[in-house]
Amino acid sequence: MPPVSPAVPGVDRRLFLSSLLGVAAAAGLSGCAGAADARVKGSTTAPLATSVPSGTSLKIASYQGVQQLQFKLAGLSDLPFTVSDWVNTGAGPDVINAFRAKSLDVANNAGIPPIQAHFQGYDAKIVAIDITRKPSYVFATKPGSDIRDVQGFKGKKLAFSQGQAQGVVLLRALKQAGLTHDDVHLVPLTSNQFFTALQAGQVDIAPLANSQAPAYLKQYGPKGAHTIPTDVVDLLNLLWAPTSVLADPAKAAAVAAYIPRWAKGQVWAYEHPDVWDEEFYVKTQNLTPAQARSITELANKPLFPPSWDEAVKWEQETADLLAEGGFVRSFKVDSLFDRRFEGLAAKAVPAAYQR
Repeated sequence: MPPVSPAVPGVDRRLFLSSLLGVAAAAGLSGCAGAADARVKGSTTAPLATSVPSGTSLKIASYQGVQQLQFKLAGLSDLPFTVSDWVNTGAGPDVINAFRAKSLDVANNAGIPPIQAHFQGYDAKIVAIDITRKPSYVFATKPGSDIRDVQGFKGKKLAFSQGQAQGVVLLRALKQAGLTHDDVHLVPLTSNQFFTALQAGQVDIAPLANSQAPAYLKQYGPKGAHTIPTDVVDLLNLLWAPTSVLADPAKAAAVAAYIPRWAKGQVWAYEHPDVWDEEFYVKTQNLTPAQARSITELANKPLFPPSWDEAVKWEQETADLLAEGGFVRSFKVDSLFDRRFEGLAAKAVPAAYQR
């Protein structure tokens, strides 16, 4: 990993736009993509086809093979379209770049990447919502740290990814503790750099996913690293796709067929934790059965809302929070949601998983 850029109170917003997210490098791409998307925007209001035309294919994100494995174990592999590529990508900035390169059609992310894509001038829309009610992240300290709560973050170096869920969780935690981004030193990183930055002491705190924390603590807990749980949630687990994909009637129909299976796959994994622990965490992530159980015990029950009103409200609050910090420009998030797909996930699962 290259040396981490020195942190300064409040962080230079331009640094995020250039070095972290590569927006300047992508400006030419966004100009071309933006013009292309503008030509097809109107067609995203057309009713969805009731069947998927023969020969339709999608390139679908499947970080660490999660989606394929869920479909295989749950018996959901009978897709009415071809998956031309399962793309091993998950981080928001990587997904946006893959969308731009037309190497990805559908992705699974949190609420912040669609906001970041809009800020960069790239047109994509949310097509499915899963509500998360329990925290998905904890704050991990560097080895030897004496920080015990969020109030202790004041004046410290915090790993911050503007374009990922971890960044919003951090901002919400600071706000809840009565701190602002100017009270801390935000160090611009992407989440795949958090481990290295913590290990090297380049940051004092980094938000880690519940699934990442056990491995970190196993290695660095004996050296004084620990975690600081909070009740801050990242409400949205979502599917989204480029507007150009959704404006194609055949691909839009394929996305509509994919969504119910995506929802059913999550329900299956939630209802079969022992199998999922063994097949995914133990066999593919090399965790112990005990570590796997510690992750699934914190897992959110999947909840697919028939109405997206709460999701839109949450996304607006998130966009406003980022705008207050000067990270994005203020805008109405309604344009990020393609309501043609609203309710498709909810209709596919039992009532206990509808919200």
